[in-house]
Amino acid sequence: MSSRALEPLILGRVVGEVVDPFTPTSIRIVVTYNNKLVSNGHEFFPSALTSRPRVEIHGGDLRTFFTLVMTDPDVPGPSDPYLREHIHWIVTDIPGTTDATFGRELVSYESPKPNIGIHRFVFILFKQTRRLSVVTPPLSRDHFNTRRFAADNGLGLPVAAVFFNAQRETAARRR
Repeated sequence: MSSRALEPLILGRVVGEVVDPFTPTSIRIVVTYNNKLVSNGHEFFPSALTSRPRVEIHGGDLRTFFTLVMTDPDVPGPSDPYLREHIHWIVTDIPGTTDATFGRELVSYESPKPNIGIHRFVFILFKQTRRLSVVTPPLSRDHFNTRRFAADNGLGLPVAAVFFNAQRETAARRR
């Protein structure tokens, strides 16, 4: 995979604000909500995000485990994200040939409910060097720091990431 795979993550300020630059590998994450594929920068309505997505890992093997982090770096709003980051989901010990439902849910899924502006919701995949049997969940969903979480748990740089945008649905759209 080329560095071109990073371009949308750099343009979307995911690389820089949430994670450090990383080298994309052959490992990919495929995230779907009700069979709708998450692509970098695409917009979803919050009403389509109420149940947790299917997250498949491609390119792993039976001896590899992964950690998935889903975070919103734009809380409460993109112009003043003083609660950055808000954690929506953490799953550890995901076997390398399956999907996130086979991992250990450290922080349960919380559906996106942005109030102000357009928010980025970022899925970050880390390759574990070992099983993470003792991971302390964050004390709060707010003020989460993906870099610090990765460092505290020996995860290193991400191997894959994807993000989508969502904003509050207006009453007119909601029917």
